[in-house]
Amino acid sequence: MSIPTPSVIQPVSKHTYMIIKLRNIIVSTRSKYQSIDIVELEEYGKALVLDNLVQSTEIDEHIYHECLVHPVMITHPNPKKVLVIGGGEGATVREVLKHPVEKVIMVDIDEDVVKLSKQYLKSMSEKVFTDKRVEVIIMDGKEYIEKTNEQFDIIILDLTDPYASEIAYELYTEKFYGKVKEKLVSDGMIVTQAGSSFYYEEVYDKVLNSVKSTFPIIKEYNVWIPSFGYACNFIIGSLKYDPEKLSINEIEKRISERKIYTKFYSAKAHIALFNLPIYRRGNS
Repeated sequence: MSIPTPSVIQPVSKHTYMIIKLRNIIVSTRSKYQSIDIVELEEYGKALVLDNLVQSTEIDEHIYHECLVHPVMITHPNPKKVLVIGGGEGATVREVLKHPVEKVIMVDIDEDVVKLSKQYLKSMSEKVFTDKRVEVIIMDGKEYIEKTNEQFDIIILDLTDPYASEIAYELYTEKFYGKVKEKLVSDGMIVTQAGSSFYYEEVYDKVLNSVKSTFPIIKEYNVWIPSFGYACNFIIGSLKYDPEKLSINEIEKRISERKIYTKFYSAKAHIALFNLPIYRRGNS
């Protein structure tokens, strides 16, 4: 097998790797928390790579961020105040701002990721960091949840995969979700990125069960992200609203009323996401 040089060799699981041809290194550094690389990849364009794992690329980041944000935001009839934990490159907040929100707080632990993204990944963040509705707080997300007195309609957890480290996994536990729930209004909702149920089924089930133990309404879905090399999982926890109960006409109405433009997400995609099976080894 011929491996292109130079290349990015990304672990997809403990035993599977994806090789992506590297076009150019824009910046390569290390913060207090992790290695940070902003590179250009063949087929994917500019990419944010943290600890050798692709987080976002110009070509397909819209698939991830639209599917993380819009199912939960469309399900809520009036999302005004939103918390995003993680999401340093700004693309999650970009999608949130497509809705008629009044306030978005983004909490990210790594100031260097935010600074470098502002400088080199403007196509992903667009104008979110200068939007008056957005407040960026550099802080550990777990600590913020423990200390804040703010209440939110929606909380979006755009985090490192739960199997990335013990510190990462702390943000996927029943204890943490219990604290997150306390920061929601009475009809609030959360959504979390949940890694890969196919390659890390045991860890995924722990996360799923933690959300199930905390919220009365739970919905899981997944979508293939080309630059990740797998179908990425998401889990919604809701205190009142069920994303599967929305009709296609109601979804289309909300998209139209809110004047939302998307590349991947749509009313049909919303219905499809919740009807696709969850990828597991037993399904193959």
